[in-house]
Amino acid sequence: MTVRTRRLDVGVAQAMSAVSAAAKKGLGDPALAELVVLRASQLNRCAFCLDMHLAVARELGVGERQLDMLAAWEEAGDVFDERERAALALTEAITVLTDRFVPDDVYDRAAAHFDGPRLAHLVGLIVAINNWNRVMVARRIPPGGYTP
Repeated sequence: MTVRTRRLDVGVAQAMSAVSAAAKKGLGDPALAELVVLRASQLNRCAFCLDMHLAVARELGVGERQLDMLAAWEEAGDVFDERERAALALTEAITVLTDRFVPDDVYDRAAAHFDGPRLAHLVGLIVAINNWNRVMVARRIPPGGYTP
């Protein structure tokens, strides 16, 4: 197996952390922010990020039922409300980008639930976690390094 660096430039890490923190703060809903970052981390298969954000979500009081059903949120009935569903749909569209763009109906659905600034922060949060996922997966950072 190739040895991969565990190091990350301090300036890069600080900048990435600042973007994440600003996006979460601007979204104004810490529990929803954790659902969003968890869903992106599931899609990107980032074990470190899943481990970390599951712990944060539990600290914030996100229910176990939502955490258990997150991978199948579209089929989960009333486990997620319409606002959460809109945010998760946008998360998937931005994370996967299979059509090379975010479909208008997905963006419009999110825009119906989030005002302009909060929508901008939601998009920023999704982009930020995708960045973190890629940095952690590229370096194969295993779960377990996060302590609440």
